[in-house]
Amino acid sequence: MDCYTANWNPLGEDAFYRKFELYTMEWGLKEDLRDCLVAAAPYGGPIALLKNGARKEKSPSSRPLLEIYSASGLLLASIPVSVQAGLGGSGCALDEMERCEMAETTSQLLGHWEVFVGPRIALVMWKSGQLVQLGWTASEDLLCIQEDGTVLIYNLFCEFKRHFSMGNEVLQNHVLEAKVFHTEYGTGVAILTGAYRFSLTTNIDDLKLRRMPEVPGLQKPPSCWAVLTQDRVTIVLLAVGQDLYLLDSTSCSVVTPPGMSPCAGAYLQMAVSFNYRCLALFTDTGYIWMGLATLKDKFCEFNSSIRSPPKQMVWCTRPRSRQRAVVVAWDRQLMVAGDSTECIRYPLGRRDCPQACPSCVLPQAAAASATSTAVPGVARESTDRPSDPVADTGGWVGAAAGWVHLDWGSLSLWFSSLPPFPAEASQEIFKIASMAPGALLLEAQKEYEKESQKADEYLREIKDQKLLPEAVSQCIEAAGYEHEPETQKSLLRAASFGKCFVDKFPPESFVRMCQDLRVLNSIRDYQIGIPLTFTQYKRLTIEVLLDRLVLRRLYPLAIRICEYLRLPEIQGVQQKDKSDEEVAYAINQKLGDTPGISYSEIAARAYDCGRTELAIKLLEYEPRSGEQVPLLLKMKRSKLALSKAIESGDTDLVYTVVLHLKNELNRGTFFMTLQNQPVALSLYRQFCKHQERETLKDLYNQDDNHQELGNFHVHFGYSEKRIEGRVGALQNAVDEYYKAKNEFAAKATEDQIKLLRLQRHLQEDFDKPYLDLSLHNTVSTLIQDGHHKKAEQLYREFKIPDKRYWWLKISALAMRGDWEEMEKFSKSKKSPIGYLPFVEIAVKHHNRYEAKKYAPRVTPEQRVKAFILVGDLEQAADAAIEHKNEAEMNLVLSKCSAATDSAVMEKLNRARAQLLKK
Repeated sequence: MDCYTANWNPLGEDAFYRKFELYTMEWGLKEDLRDCLVAAAPYGGPIALLKNGARKEKSPSSRPLLEIYSASGLLLASIPVSVQAGLGGSGCALDEMERCEMAETTSQLLGHWEVFVGPRIALVMWKSGQLVQLGWTASEDLLCIQEDGTVLIYNLFCEFKRHFSMGNEVLQNHVLEAKVFHTEYGTGVAILTGAYRFSLTTNIDDLKLRRMPEVPGLQKPPSCWAVLTQDRVTIVLLAVGQDLYLLDSTSCSVVTPPGMSPCAGAYLQMAVSFNYRCLALFTDTGYIWMGLATLKDKFCEFNSSIRSPPKQMVWCTRPRSRQRAVVVAWDRQLMVAGDSTECIRYPLGRRDCPQACPSCVLPQAAAASATSTAVPGVARESTDRPSDPVADTGGWVGAAAGWVHLDWGSLSLWFSSLPPFPAEASQEIFKIASMAPGALLLEAQKEYEKESQKADEYLREIKDQKLLPEAVSQCIEAAGYEHEPETQKSLLRAASFGKCFVDKFPPESFVRMCQDLRVLNSIRDYQIGIPLTFTQYKRLTIEVLLDRLVLRRLYPLAIRICEYLRLPEIQGVQQKDKSDEEVAYAINQKLGDTPGISYSEIAARAYDCGRTELAIKLLEYEPRSGEQVPLLLKMKRSKLALSKAIESGDTDLVYTVVLHLKNELNRGTFFMTLQNQPVALSLYRQFCKHQERETLKDLYNQDDNHQELGNFHVHFGYSEKRIEGRVGALQNAVDEYYKAKNEFAAKATEDQIKLLRLQRHLQEDFDKPYLDLSLHNTVSTLIQDGHHKKAEQLYREFKIPDKRYWWLKISALAMRGDWEEMEKFSKSKKSPIGYLPFVEIAVKHHNRYEAKKYAPRVTPEQRVKAFILVGDLEQAADAAIEHKNEAEMNLVLSKCSAATDSAVMEKLNRARAQLLKK
C-alpha cells in the first residue's frame, strides 16, 4: 500500500493530492497549444482547437483550422465534403479546380466552415470573421464568438445550428475579450468591447442583452475580470491595477477583499469557483488571496514568491470540503496552494513531454454545483462553470470537483485531491499504517487469496470491534473514487469477502457500485473519451449521460448501458437535437437500399420507443406497402395508411384499411373520409354491393345520389319474395329516378310495376306462372297458350312497336304450330315486317308447305331468297331473270344440281349471256 500512495502529495495535515496518467492523446498535434484557441466542454466533453487563430492572413492555407476531439484526443467532427491528402496520411493532392469546387460546395452547406477530411483528421477551415473566443454550452454546442460580436452555434460535429448578435454597440466597438459562463438560467456570454464596456446575456436560448455600467476613468483593458452569480443576479468583477470594481445591472462600486494585505500589489489573475461561491486573487507580488465571492470573508492567503503572472488559475475543491485550494499554472510549473503554509509544486517542461513545451493544462467543468437547470437535449445539467482559457498561453488550468485535467500535447493526466469528504474511505484505507476497518478488510482478503491464516486474524480484529459492516461500506465507497480497474476490483473483492461474514448486509450498495463502475469504465475508454469522475457521474445522472452518448452518435453503447442497467431503451436511443425528418434521413443515408434491411422494423422500434413521427418518416423509405400499412394502422394513422394502400394499387390492402377505418371511426366520419378517397370509396361500394346492401344505401343517401338509390331500390325489389314488397321497392325507385331527372328510367320502372300487376292477374286467372317474365316473354307465352286477346291487350297497353309484336306473334304461333292462325294473322292487315319472316319461320320449323304460301307475297327484292328457302329453284330463277340481276342468277346457279336442275341452269346461263351482251 505504501507503493500505492507514492504519488500522494500532502497539502497541510488533512488533504492529499495525486497525479496519474489518464490518456495518451491520439490527436497527433504538431503545434504547441499556445498557438491554438482551445475550449473544453463540461463533464469530460469534447475539446475544440482553433489553429492559427491569431493570424490575419487571408490566404486559404493560413486560415484558422478548427478541430474537435474527444477528451482522449480522438476526432469527433468529420464532415466528408472535400478531401485533401497530406493531412495526416498519404495520397495525391487534388488539383486546384477540384479543390475550389469542393470548397464552394462546402461553403454553401456550412456557411462559415470549409471542411477538409484526411485519412486521420478532419479540419474545418474558418471562413468568417476573426474569432475571439470558443466555448461550450451545457448541452455540448460549440459557441464561436467573433470580433464583430456575432456568436455562431454549432453542434459537436460542426453542423451549423443558428447564430445571434451581441448588439450594435459590440459591432461598432468590436470584442476585446469574451467569456462563456453557466448559470441556473442557462449558458451565458459576456463581452468586453473596445470601448472598455461590458455586455452580457445570461441565457443564449432566451436572448436578453444587458449593458453593464461604465467603470469611471477606465482608459485601458482590465488586467483580469470574471463573471459572478450572487442571489440569482449576474455581475462582473474586474481588476484595474490595485482596484477591484463590481458591476451589477445598475451601478459600479469599488470593493476591497477583507484581510487583503496593503502591500499585495496589483491584481493579475482571478478565479471563481464552480458554484460561484469562492474567489481567488493573484497579485504581482505573488500574493494569493482566497475567500468568499461576496468579498465578505477570507479563507486564507498564500505567498507563492513568484511575481510573473500565471497563465491560469482555477479552484480545485471537493463539495462540502473544508480544505480549499487553487491550482496556478505557469509555463514551467504547476502549483497547488491552499489553507497551509506550504504548497505542492509540479515541474513542467520538455522532460514531461518533449513534443509540447511549455505545458498545457485543459479545464473541465465541476460537479460541485448545488443547483441545476433544464437544458434542451439534456435531462439535467450542472450549472458549474468551466474555467476560462487564456488564448495567448501555452495552455489552461481547469478543475472539477477536487480534480484537474491536465494536457501536455500527447499526455492527458488527472490531478485529484483526497480531502476528508467524500473520498475519506480511500484515504483511510490506503494511507500508510492505516488501521481503518476498510484497510484491515482489504488485507484480510489479500491474505485469504494467499490461503494465509492472517486473514482470519484480520477478520477477528474487525469483528471484535463490530466494524465489519463499516469496513464493507468503506471498500465499496472507495472503489468509486479509484480510476484504475484493478484497484476497483481489489476493493470490491474485499467488500464481497466481508459481506459473507455480515448477517443480512443489504446488497444494493454493492450491486449499484458495480454497475456504476462498469458504466464509468466503459465511457472512460479512450475510444469513447468521456472521463467522468464518480461524483460527476452521480450529479450528471444516467439520463444525461445517455443523452450525451446519443448526441455523440454512440447509439450501440447507449443501448448496451440501458440493457445492462435495465432501463427503457428509449433513454438511450432518442436524438433530441434533431428533427424526426433529419433523423430518418440520416438513417436512410447510412442504410440506403441494403438487402435485408427493413425500414418497417426500424420504424416499429421507433414507435415502441414513443417516436411516432420518426416512425412515420422512416416508413417513407420502406418500398413495400404491405409492410407500411399494418404499422401505420398500429400507430392509429389510418388515413395515412389508406393513402399508402391506394398508392400501392393493391385492392386487398385497400380493403384491409377501409374495414379497419369502419371499425375505428363513427359512421359519419368514416363516410366523409371515404369521400376524399374516390378509389377507396369505389372499392367499398363494390364490397357493400355483395356484403352490406344497407350500408350501400346509406352511402348513396349521404351523397344524395338519387340515380344509384333508384338502382338500389330496383335491385332490392327483386330480392323480395312478396309481390307487394317488390312493387313498393320499385315505386321507391321511380321516386328516386324522378329526383335524379332520369325520366326514361322512371317510365321504364313504372311500366315494370304495371307489368308485375298484370302478371299477377294473369297468374291468378290462368293458374300458370307469369311473374318475373319480361314483357316479350309474357306476350309470347300468352300467344302460345292461345290467349290472343290478352296478348293484344298487353300490345296496346305497353305500346309495343308493331314490328316487334308481329315478330313475337308469328314466332309464338309457329312454336305452337298454329299455322291457320298464322295465315289469318298475315291477312289481317299489311305486314309491317314484310312476308319474308313468315317464310323463314316456317322453314325454321320444317314446314315448307306453309312457307310456300308466303313466298309469292314477298317483295320482289327478297323474292329470290324466299323461293330458294322453300326449295323452288325454278321460280327463283324466273324471279332473278325478271330482275335481270346477275348476282341473284349466280346465287340460284350455286344452289342447282346438274343432275336434277339442268333445265333451270340452262335457262339461267342463256339469260346471263344475253345480259352480258347488252
